[in-house]
Amino acid sequence: MISLIREMFTYAFFVRAIAVGLLVSLCSALLGVSLVLKRYSMIGDGLSRVGFGAFAVAAAMNASPLPVSIPVTVAAAFFLLRIRDGGKIKGDAAIALISASSLALGVVVIFLTTGLNTDAANYMFGNILNMTRSDVRLSVALTSAVLVLFAAFYNKIFAITFDENFARATGMKTGLYNMLIAFLTAVTVVLGMRMTGVLLISGLIIFPALTSMRLCKTFLSVTVCAAVVSVVCFFTGAVASYDYGAPTGASALLANIAAFLLFWAVSLILRSRVSVKLRNNIGNIIKRRG
Repeated sequence: MISLIREMFTYAFFVRAIAVGLLVSLCSALLGVSLVLKRYSMIGDGLSRVGFGAFAVAAAMNASPLPVSIPVTVAAAFFLLRIRDGGKIKGDAAIALISASSLALGVVVIFLTTGLNTDAANYMFGNILNMTRSDVRLSVALTSAVLVLFAAFYNKIFAITFDENFARATGMKTGLYNMLIAFLTAVTVVLGMRMTGVLLISGLIIFPALTSMRLCKTFLSVTVCAAVVSVVCFFTGAVASYDYGAPTGASALLANIAAFLLFWAVSLILRSRVSVKLRNNIGNIIKRRG
């Protein structure tokens, strides 16, 4: 295993992929906790389709995809937030409306211009190994900004995640911090599309949060655990993909699924032990009173 990992790091393209993948996995996990608790976890799935539509337009214009996809996806995230706050269209319906429209636009534009070539397939299913050096520099800069902003406004994000109405009553500008979450999520989704593709990016956001919630109970512990699980699962998936020639993003997601099942099984075992211990304690109390 050690020799395999050493061999992996002899390739510059794999080193770039690992660096970006670890940062994107970390950002996805941190934001995923808040999104899952706010019951808005499928926003990643919707925004990825918006990013695909923007990519198709960029490909038709012979432009670099990331500089085009990021502002478009951020604008879509703000629009989704505005629709949700307006209350006329529910969050899941708004996501379905925008994602379906963007995906249809992207498919039509691609077929009318470049055709469904390898680049389009990479965005649908992910191929982080094809990232250029300019893409890597932009990805590292943006993910670093996401991490800094999340750390700087951690307390605010915590407040609006658990009780947005109370936070608003205390004078907090909840709309501003919701927009911050939407912005950070949009940037992370666009960058994550290079790793897992349009069809799998939501799993990268949801699974680490759900996995950590099996055992952890506080917001901080869930956040830290989700970050660790996400990073470990990505690295495990990257090693497996190198060894077996499988897609990196899909392999990382399978590792996340395995981690979820493991945490779930451990939580069931711990719960059963607590239940047995509680029954024994109750039985002992009844015997003493009898």
